[in-house]
Amino acid sequence: MKKRILVINGPNLDMLGVRETDIYGSNDYASLVKFIEDKSKSLNLDVRICQSNHEGELINLIHSALPSDDGIIINAGAYTHTSIAILDALRCMHKPTVEVHLSDIAKRESFRKMSYISLYAEKVIIGKGFMGYAEALEYLASVLSITHCTK
Repeated sequence: MKKRILVINGPNLDMLGVRETDIYGSNDYASLVKFIEDKSKSLNLDVRICQSNHEGELINLIHSALPSDDGIIINAGAYTHTSIAILDALRCMHKPTVEVHLSDIAKRESFRKMSYISLYAEKVIIGKGFMGYAEALEYLASVLSITHCTK
């Protein structure tokens, strides 16, 4: 059975290709979605990709992972640095979670250096553009393929 990954993208990611192209590049959000879909197919993963500019909707998306998704990739955008509520929602899930950021948040404004998501995520990938999502999918495919044998 294929493993299912929920990919959550937060505020302003729908503006890729328009927003600060010197930081985020010229590829648009549709290109990111296609990139993730293509990579997930190559790894034999089912992927559900969602984007919202609203904190409560992001929390609802995280909650929706409970019955059906095996892992979570999240780029919470600016909510990374402000939302304890998103952190609390992730902590409810008990799912392997990877935090991804297109830009290197460690080299940006000082307020971007704190990540609440990192307090839960088992892996954090920053500054690799679209390839960060590929790395996150590869990581989850590896973690989720591990089976435990009992005698």
